[in-house]
Amino acid sequence: MTRIKRLPKLMSEEHLDFGNSRYIIFSLKDEIGGLAKALKLFQDNNVNVIHIESRRSPKGSHMCEFFSEVEVENSDLGKLAAALKEEVENFQLGEETASATRLAMPEPTAEDVCEYSVPWFPRKISDLDRSSNRVLMVGIELHTDHPGFQDETYKERRKYFANLAFNYKHGKPIPRIEYTKEEIKTWGIILGELSSLYPKMACKEFLQNLPLLEKYCGYRKDNIPQLEDVSEFLRERTGFTLRPVAGYLSARDFLAGLAFRVFHCTQYIRHHSTPLYTPEPDCCHELLGHMPLLAEPTFAQFSQEIGLASLGASDEEVEKLATCYFFTVEFGLCKENGEMKVYGAGLLSSVAELKHALTDAEVHPFDPKTTCQQECMITEYQKAYYSTNSFESAKNQMRDFAKNIKRPFELRYNPYTQSVDVLDNEELIALAVSEIKGDLAKICAALERLKEA
Repeated sequence: MTRIKRLPKLMSEEHLDFGNSRYIIFSLKDEIGGLAKALKLFQDNNVNVIHIESRRSPKGSHMCEFFSEVEVENSDLGKLAAALKEEVENFQLGEETASATRLAMPEPTAEDVCEYSVPWFPRKISDLDRSSNRVLMVGIELHTDHPGFQDETYKERRKYFANLAFNYKHGKPIPRIEYTKEEIKTWGIILGELSSLYPKMACKEFLQNLPLLEKYCGYRKDNIPQLEDVSEFLRERTGFTLRPVAGYLSARDFLAGLAFRVFHCTQYIRHHSTPLYTPEPDCCHELLGHMPLLAEPTFAQFSQEIGLASLGASDEEVEKLATCYFFTVEFGLCKENGEMKVYGAGLLSSVAELKHALTDAEVHPFDPKTTCQQECMITEYQKAYYSTNSFESAKNQMRDFAKNIKRPFELRYNPYTQSVDVLDNEELIALAVSEIKGDLAKICAALERLKEA
């Protein structure tokens, strides 16, 4: 890994309207001659490349991702697309260059120049403005097998939600949505089906917090909660806040948000034709699966510590952390009084897989060293699930696991400044020790008072 060096923005403000142009995004193996072969296809198909830039692919250090803007006039994009698909990976042909802002790379700042050979990571909560729009797949670019692929009204609605997320900045209120009757009906069907399963299948922390969300955030069958209301509720409970996002983030960017107790959350809802299935996270998954446990202090700390461990880690280590997150926060099981319960958001927002996980699924004890090797299934049930005795034990296991992450410094979250302190000099370490001593003094005093009572 080279020293921190950021590419310039792929798309700046003045580039948002190119007229007769389209964008093409594709990935190549990092090898000599690979890009030349791909560009030869553009030439052979009479496609003029106006702009092209690259970055290391989020999928691994052996891949490079390329953004290209091409002229539409006098071009045969159909033939080019067919030819490129034979030579490249992760091919995407965009309808509008404006939506390419999702790949925007942050401009370098003085803070990015660091003596350590680590990837860039946010130092303060406002830095998330620089990474939250680097979406790998935007909802308006639906795959052919997506339930809403042929629904133009639904795709326009998704574009509306994407634009809200792209324009959001830290510190601003999350835009309130006037959901349609159809969207509210879809939400009501999902909530009704899951509510009948929760009492027997969800963990006690989930069951304790869900009524609070109903009381303070408007969780009802006839009402989709607003992210701003839920964010304020979480802020008071655990210090977590929500940030709207247009679609999938890379594991690195998503986990980085958790380090600041920020959860990237979608506002759109799945297609009405399949209310009990979605091929991607939507607000039903976020609001029903994640929010009740983000309101639990121990679970919130567990989530944040995974996020902190990811900052400055290598791509391989981030992948391992993300897999552990996947099999805990998304698909985790736990034991309560000898009985298996669910705390994973992916299960708590899926009627079918929730039943599957607690009936005929293969379950192993959670161990980060082995769990991080498990394959994550996206479009089908997991091959195995992992159970922990408590959030506290899982947190301690992840702390031990994170000690093996190879980076030349330690990090500490500063809740007063909502920033991350790099503990790389004696002054900062001494300050951290002083604050810890102050907290310990208060704890000792509280224990003494309990003894006297």
